[in-house]
Amino acid sequence: MATPTPTRKFLGRLSLPESRFVGNALRTETVGGVLLLVAAIAALMWANIPGISDSYNSVRSFHIGPASLGLDLSLQHWAADGLLAIFFFVAGIELKRELVAGDLSDAKAAALPVIAALCGMAVPALVYVLVNTFGSGSMDGWAVPTATDIAFALAVLAVIGTSLPSALRAFLLTLAVVDDLFAILIIAVFFTSGINFLALGGAVVGLVLFWFLLRAGVRGWYVYVPLALAIWALMYNSGVHATIAGVAMGLMLRCTREDGEEHSPGEHIEHLVRPLSAGLAVPLFALFSAGVSLSDDSIAQVFTRPETLGVVLGLVVGKTVGIFGGTWLAARFTKAELNDDLAWPDVFAVASLAGIGFTVSLLIGELAFPGDAVLMDEVKAAVLIGSLIAAILASVLLKMRDRKYRALTEAEELDEDLDGIPDIYEQDKPDYHLRMAKIYEDKAAEHRRRAAAATPAGSEAAGGSSAGGNRPA
Repeated sequence: MATPTPTRKFLGRLSLPESRFVGNALRTETVGGVLLLVAAIAALMWANIPGISDSYNSVRSFHIGPASLGLDLSLQHWAADGLLAIFFFVAGIELKRELVAGDLSDAKAAALPVIAALCGMAVPALVYVLVNTFGSGSMDGWAVPTATDIAFALAVLAVIGTSLPSALRAFLLTLAVVDDLFAILIIAVFFTSGINFLALGGAVVGLVLFWFLLRAGVRGWYVYVPLALAIWALMYNSGVHATIAGVAMGLMLRCTREDGEEHSPGEHIEHLVRPLSAGLAVPLFALFSAGVSLSDDSIAQVFTRPETLGVVLGLVVGKTVGIFGGTWLAARFTKAELNDDLAWPDVFAVASLAGIGFTVSLLIGELAFPGDAVLMDEVKAAVLIGSLIAAILASVLLKMRDRKYRALTEAEELDEDLDGIPDIYEQDKPDYHLRMAKIYEDKAAEHRRRAAAATPAGSEAAGGSSAGGNRPA
């Protein structure tokens, strides 16, 4: 008789190493997300308070850098093209790790989040195209609502005080990694023009040298940092968006561990660079990019102009419908069953949370409408308003399940035997149960000792025959 094939579970419990990696990565992103939120609020206040609003444009338009190298850029461009290269460098490392050691390394396990992420980018783009087709708007901004900002999403979770179970957190992280990958491709393919092949060739040579030094085992920041800056500068002057250099270098790092290594080189460098990305690079980008006018007229324009309405609906409706619908269809056709501890409304809530599209959406908005400053600011305002609506919707949906999430999170983190490993990962280990038996035996002995010490001299122990005899029949 044939053995039935076990049904594959979707959003099942992570392995312990993966759970720890996801937890560490998201903790850093949460702190960065809070700083990002503060920077965005500061930018909006700076750009809208009378008396200081003019200084905002003056500061971000201030040019600095060597003109002879083609790098006489405004502070806003330094933030978008320079600092975000650090963000995309970390994204490249995350993607490499997911491909070789994470969820994306298993084709069957990767199918669901990849399909969900693709649908979560295609449907918002389709929503934008439909709105602008019927509204006779510009199609240039179709890519703006396709990106998810995980740092901002995690900041929302921190603000509302909700902790997602590890499976949902990993799903959100994988969505963001795949999302970043396709956002990178969109930027490289659709927002590159007037290529300088000499500069591009120099950047490619630099990347080859970078790869060779890594494979040769050469170490030292003083080697790689100057080389990385040269690659970035050449990529910027080539006409290809400079952030692509960051992604390419991140993908070259080795993210698998060899004998004797506690961490792979990629994990080690990501641990060093992620705080710089989340705590400095992305918040500074937000400070110089999120400051848009939010007058009554501009807010009304967001909901009446097809380009901006397409962005809002793409983030709020397109992201939610795309990710949830893609996940449900993929699970149905791959015959994967949802984890018994979760329900489909949980997937819907996470899908709505993915509608928060800040950093990359703002960047694509700048690239999509470079010749129309008014429309560019209106599109940025649409990104902010759409992300706010998505955040409120997700907060309501997640709060409805908060008690369930807290119970699952506490069960995942419970470590009664204090060995540093959550008990949920040790249920099939005899040593664990022997340790727990000893712990409970010691507790029982301690309670017996206290009971004996609390019993008055000459009286019988609680539960003895006299106590029972004094009870009424």
